[in-house]
Amino acid sequence: MRPISVHALWLAQDDPKKNTAVLASKRGDLRLHKTIKTLPKKGIILEPLCGKVFGPEDHQLLTEQNGALVGLDCSWVHIESSVEAVMKRTRLQPRMLPLLLAANPVNWGKPGKLTTAEALAAILYLIGRREQAEQTLGSFRWGQRFFELNKEPLDAYAEAMTSEELVALQFEFFDLDHLLEDGEEP
Repeated sequence: MRPISVHALWLAQDDPKKNTAVLASKRGDLRLHKTIKTLPKKGIILEPLCGKVFGPEDHQLLTEQNGALVGLDCSWVHIESSVEAVMKRTRLQPRMLPLLLAANPVNWGKPGKLTTAEALAAILYLIGRREQAEQTLGSFRWGQRFFELNKEPLDAYAEAMTSEELVALQFEFFDLDHLLEDGEEP
């Protein structure tokens, strides 16, 4: 089984010494890009505002059609303007993650507030590349905790047969109505 080509577009909006995409790229777990022009032309780009969850129908683009997996690495503070600027200039397919809990120290336990490395690892896990997923988070002391914290939803999401089924599964693990009332992004 060939590894998935993993990339991140780094918009340099936070401290590079703490940035998970920068750190993972130094270990060789992903390729870091500073401009849109150098991104792969075919694949999935993870951005949390697109409204379309990465589902089983998307697996084939990464696993059989040699598409790349790209994380949009920007600050949560600037997410809206960053997504708008990037998505105008790429043909990559935008997808968001199903709901998972962050294990990183900054957003520990917050639903959906994942680092770029966590998001990329989650997709790798969902498409059955668990070893590559664990490697992506392997250099972070909290990396293994991400998989422990999200084991049940990750396993259920990975077994979903359709995007609709996957989206519905989120309600089994998270109180989405409560999250929306509190103003959290699901």
